[in-house]
Amino acid sequence: MSAQGHAAGLPTAIAPHEGAPASRRARSVLVTTSAIHFVHDGFSDVIYLLLPVWATQFGLTYGQVGLLRTVYSGGMAAFQIPAGILAERWGETRLLAAGTAVTALGFLAAGLTGGFAALLACLVLGGLGSGVQHPLSSSLVSKAYETGPRRMALGTYNFAGDLGKVAVPATVAFIMPWVGWRGAVEGYAAVGLLAAALLLMALMHLDVGHAAPAAAAPAAARGLAGWGIVHPRAYVALSAIHVIDNSTRSAFLTLLPFLLIAKGSTVRAVGLALMLVFAGGAVGKFACGALAERLGVIRTVVVTEAATCAGIFLLLTLPLAGCLAVLPLVGIALNGTSSVLYGTVADLVASDRRARSYAIFYTVGVSASASAPFAYGLVSDGLGIPVTLGIIAVVVCLTIPLAVILRTPLAALSASART
Repeated sequence: MSAQGHAAGLPTAIAPHEGAPASRRARSVLVTTSAIHFVHDGFSDVIYLLLPVWATQFGLTYGQVGLLRTVYSGGMAAFQIPAGILAERWGETRLLAAGTAVTALGFLAAGLTGGFAALLACLVLGGLGSGVQHPLSSSLVSKAYETGPRRMALGTYNFAGDLGKVAVPATVAFIMPWVGWRGAVEGYAAVGLLAAALLLMALMHLDVGHAAPAAAAPAAARGLAGWGIVHPRAYVALSAIHVIDNSTRSAFLTLLPFLLIAKGSTVRAVGLALMLVFAGGAVGKFACGALAERLGVIRTVVVTEAATCAGIFLLLTLPLAGCLAVLPLVGIALNGTSSVLYGTVADLVASDRRARSYAIFYTVGVSASASAPFAYGLVSDGLGIPVTLGIIAVVVCLTIPLAVILRTPLAALSASART
């Protein structure tokens, strides 16, 4: 067992499936889960591009715009813990494929909607389907790299999601003038259905993610209330930072298109702007992971969150061209914190309950992502976009004292690993 496993009190790794070299099998799992992450994050973040289109077509207020984003993220949040529990009975593979198909069908139906209420229902359906992706894919990758470079593998998996955030909104923005938003959404839904079928075949061929009776783990290894949280204080502090970080990101991305349109942007230029943010975010996942190795988790969180605050205030003062120039830098800071947080979760939980533990972590984060757009949308209806973005910038700084609270538990874990 590795030093990391001794530090967290984790059981030894499950042996890889016989007949496939461990390294090749692990890489295949990583490639497959990364591809599905690309697809799901494409679905999730193309919504930011479509919000101003829907606002114009259906005559929506900022509160209603925020509600559209909220119901999708809320659907994701609602199903992540059930998905983590069901995976222990049915296996990750079938749930991942089924959830991907449901998400695609939700967007396919959204392309046929004729009103706000119907669009809400379609996004709820899509969000519920997408709720399986983060906890189950993270669990599969963690299992595949139990005794290998797990942080690097999870970073690669998260980077693939960021590529989906870059490529899908940019592609949809490019083709919308020719096929309309409905045609673009329906086309990507067809891609999602194909991805679900390919995912099922790929993972079943590798014989991973199938349900199997789990060996009983010692009570101490299962942690808090049987959820596998073996370091509750550190886990709670990490989750609190995750909540603020996620709510900041989803609210900012919801309101950013409207800020840019007020500065003279077109919908196509909004697609470019989102691509720049997400491209910066993809770089941030890697850059901040490396930064955390040099500076440590605490200092990295402080740096990225302070930079996010400064970047938002800078956007409020710049003209459109200046905003486009700094958006990649804002994206690096906006997404950089998450890579540090995701890589730390596995150190705090028991491996036999990892799907559940990841599900809790993602659920609290996605719940924050779900509630923030609607709440800040209502604030924007009363105070306007610039004031609301200023409030968001101030709130993100609350992560800094939380990071200080996290310092002691992480230092204890590090000391335990060295011994």
